[in-house]
Amino acid sequence: MSQNIDSNSTTGKVTVPRDIEPSRLTVTETNNPNELPLSKNLLFGRTFSDHMLRIRWTEATGWEAPRIEPFGTINLSPSATVLHYAQSLFEGMKAYRHEDGTVTMFRPDMNMKRMNTSAQRVALPAFDGNALLECIKELISLDRQWIPKEPGHSLYIRPTLIGTNGTLGVAPPSEALLFVITSPVGPYYPHGFKPVPLHGTTEYIRAAPGGTGAYKLAANYAPGVVAQKSAAKQGYAQNLWLHGPEHWLTEVGTMNLFAVIKDKDGITELITPPLDGMILPGVTRDSVLALARNHVSGVKRLGGLPDAIKVSERPINMGEIIQSSKEGRLVELFGTGTAAVITPVDRIGYNGGDVIIPTGKDGMGPVSKPLWTELVGIQTGAIKSDWNYVVAQ
Repeated sequence: MSQNIDSNSTTGKVTVPRDIEPSRLTVTETNNPNELPLSKNLLFGRTFSDHMLRIRWTEATGWEAPRIEPFGTINLSPSATVLHYAQSLFEGMKAYRHEDGTVTMFRPDMNMKRMNTSAQRVALPAFDGNALLECIKELISLDRQWIPKEPGHSLYIRPTLIGTNGTLGVAPPSEALLFVITSPVGPYYPHGFKPVPLHGTTEYIRAAPGGTGAYKLAANYAPGVVAQKSAAKQGYAQNLWLHGPEHWLTEVGTMNLFAVIKDKDGITELITPPLDGMILPGVTRDSVLALARNHVSGVKRLGGLPDAIKVSERPINMGEIIQSSKEGRLVELFGTGTAAVITPVDRIGYNGGDVIIPTGKDGMGPVSKPLWTELVGIQTGAIKSDWNYVVAQ
């Protein structure tokens, strides 16, 4: 349950605040459905489907009955805690339409787990992740015509949880709203992979030990906009967030980071920073690690990956990147995330110069390409996997 048990002083009965219950879900369909957009005109996060999911929570009674209703505005008091103290978190998932018409989500259980972890960090209410998934499943089924049929397209899903009680003062919220909206999106790279240049950012930090970097909180994102604008003015697409005087690599923009380096014996090492409290535990990050480790163990070999590859979650700093580049051992560097899956990097601006990162003819590297191929194959249904959560058939 999401809250502690209360006792009613009048009746003496014990009141247990309710969790999310899919059996209580009500559906109100729109009377004015929007015209479906042309897939070729889709821009990320600009177009939304006809319906949304809302679930209200109060400290006294817990989660109210879930409601699917027409997409619309949310009424908030000007004193709502989300507006003053950033009591807000969100997730990002996708639903995919397979060639046989089946609709799936990719590893949504991990998003539910992370969403609850984020809620705990900012004292927002917890919930039954499986129950919420059942409600989201109904939302997607209702709006499944909004999932584009073209290859590389999907329906982006944005669950959000905010504190809504209208009282000033920093404290746990007594009221909250969980809502889910969806948006049809096209491929991140519609014309093929385009490696991105990064600015090795030392003048700003994304996260610090003991902070909130490991949680998907709204408050983590707005401060990065100024840093991204600064990088863009210098000719770079995104920030490579560096931490501490040793300039430890942490994340790429809003993505997790992977580097591929050959050791002095020629063994390829796939490296990503450890989950040390500053790094967001990305679903794509976890998937890349799992696929690589399955390859190494022989559970499932991936064509194109080196037979001998070391998979490491360990710190790596700019000194190691520069040294391996000088010695010709730097193989590639890439970011991972829900939106792009894998984003290759071709250079890092650092201390007044550029560190050049190798990329292949198609923009990807020899390790990222087979991992991307496997991931996208699973997500689109071309490769069978228990990572796919069936929404509709």
